[in-house]
Amino acid sequence: MTLLVVDGANVVGSVPDGWWRDRAGAAVRLRERLRPLAADGLPGLPPPLDVVLVVEGKAKGIGAAPEVSVVDAPGSGDDAVVDVVREAAGRSVVVVTADRGLRERVIALGARVLGPRAVR
Repeated sequence: MTLLVVDGANVVGSVPDGWWRDRAGAAVRLRERLRPLAADGLPGLPPPLDVVLVVEGKAKGIGAAPEVSVVDAPGSGDDAVVDVVREAAGRSVVVVTADRGLRERVIALGARVLGPRAVR
């Protein structure tokens, strides 16, 4: 099963819809949009998917959903994404982010990368 790791702050921040007024609420909305992906997959990523949303800062504490695990980053969200990818060594991993530095770090660990539009 492919592991889909979503950089929550980057995906939420990719659309200027007022997310900054309620970071936790924006993270919850993203988590809810991700739920169907576990069973439905994405183009080029057949189901089922193991979906992990990484959140940081004021978005922490939103909790998981049955189809989406949530990781509260203890520090940097990027570092937490890298940790999730590193812990998944040997698995097929796809990271959703537009952050260039993070993209380079996870590609170096063998992950594939998709942009935020893949899950919006």
